[in-house]
Amino acid sequence: MAAVAGYYEEAHQGEQQGEESMEISVNYQSLEILQEHGVAASDIQKLNDAGFHTVESVAHSTVRKLSEVRGLSEAKVLKLKEIVKTMVPMDFKTAADALEDRKALVTLTTGSTELDKLLEGGIETGSLTEVFGEFRTGKTQLCHTLCVTCQMPISEGGAEGKAIYIDTEGTFRPNRLQAIAERFGMDPSVALENVAYARAHNSEHQMELLKMAAAIMSQDRYALIVVDSATALYRTDYSGRGELSERQMHLAQFLRQLTRLAEEFGVAVFITNQVVANPDGMSFAKDSTKPIGGNIVAHASTTRLRLRKGRGENRICTVFDSPTLPEADCQFAVGPNGICDATE
Repeated sequence: MAAVAGYYEEAHQGEQQGEESMEISVNYQSLEILQEHGVAASDIQKLNDAGFHTVESVAHSTVRKLSEVRGLSEAKVLKLKEIVKTMVPMDFKTAADALEDRKALVTLTTGSTELDKLLEGGIETGSLTEVFGEFRTGKTQLCHTLCVTCQMPISEGGAEGKAIYIDTEGTFRPNRLQAIAERFGMDPSVALENVAYARAHNSEHQMELLKMAAAIMSQDRYALIVVDSATALYRTDYSGRGELSERQMHLAQFLRQLTRLAEEFGVAVFITNQVVANPDGMSFAKDSTKPIGGNIVAHASTTRLRLRKGRGENRICTVFDSPTLPEADCQFAVGPNGICDATE
């Protein structure tokens, strides 16, 4: 959490001093720093090739995982862990310190005033937010809107960072980003340049894209990772009860990697999820669907939001599960320029 807070502490100080332009300091450490501690450049390159791009990523990994890096002996791994332990704080802190860290967190505006109120500011950085609902409830439109709002100044509900968009269903539309950027008074061409997009073709490729995401995030300031949808390819790549256990294991690894990226780089991770009919639910109930992924997705997500259709273009968002937000709902609308306030 301290790593996340470090991203925005300097920016908040800049706001208080009324500075027009401010640099947001990043709190992760590049692997190149390890050379100063006696780690060979060739070993650092091996770590990079294996998907480790920051000191924090090494510190947070297990010895077994690091031992899988080709060319690193167990003795080297143990020495490496001793070095990074002195560079990354991983011990206890007081609840007062944790509270101060949370005060420095930044939230991303959704484009809807009522939805931001429900979420107490917007989508939280440094954690994983899941949104689920049936088709045409606004999940993908919310993803597109966040890709633009995350680029805005902190004072306007943004985080002054770029976005990564992993598309598994072929629903990404750059022209939507143009319209949303124009609505917020941004240059559409600049907004598009600040979104890194990739189409995932299978669940293995989807996991591989997270390694690429870590590499590009270590080179520039990013504020958001979107995965739309996180579960679609796992539903098709693994079928039947015989493969259920393997599917859940791989899905858990994917979600754990997302959580690690959120903590490591201080970005907001926003994933969409599909729903299935709940055979245990009553057919006459208001919503007889449930999100797929079971307890694996439920435990990985910090905040879970359910979307439902309302009247016309209006949609209803309900806080399904959150450690901080009360259970409540609100209405918003899906317009030609992204997510906006509900219409009468």
